[in-house]
Amino acid sequence: MQIFKIPPRGFSANSYFVTADGSRAVCIDPSRPRIAAEAERRGLSVGYVLLTHGHFDHIGGCAALQAAGAKIGCLRGEEELALHANLGIEMGGSDVPPFTIDFTFGDGDLLTLCGISFRVIATPGHTSGGACYLTEEALFTGDTLFAGDFGRTDLPTGDMRALMASVGKLYALEWDGPVCPGHGEDTTLRRERMYNRVWKC
Repeated sequence: MQIFKIPPRGFSANSYFVTADGSRAVCIDPSRPRIAAEAERRGLSVGYVLLTHGHFDHIGGCAALQAAGAKIGCLRGEEELALHANLGIEMGGSDVPPFTIDFTFGDGDLLTLCGISFRVIATPGHTSGGACYLTEEALFTGDTLFAGDFGRTDLPTGDMRALMASVGKLYALEWDGPVCPGHGEDTTLRRERMYNRVWKC
């Protein structure tokens, strides 16, 4: 399995391509329309998109990938936030080209997409329908957990108590591979258990 991290330009998020064969790929959090061109440049055909949550800086590239044939999925209940036409402007960012949600899933579901198994971990808090995805080689945490920090909870559907419970849920995993967050550098759960400044507070 290969993971390609696409760093943000400007006010956006990390995006990831995950591929088992170097050809078909799953994209996690396509931040901007340019992500579709990045996939083409790398010779990847994106069959599926997995959203960690519905904030504009994580979904701006959904429409472009959907137009190219990708199916877009999110945790059940996050659809309304992800499809809110004006949310990007309300949050001080850019509007999002319209797209649709093709499939949803629940906590604990195992998704097999493009030959890769993704375990769904519901992690409400940053948003009410936030999710993380665990594969054999990486944990994708969106804005639930960063290196040394957590996501904010003062945006629509955020809840600090729920976020702390979700972080505790991640910390309980028997996993110490790479953690790939929605913003910033990669980390590990072991490092965050020991050093995350917000958790210690």
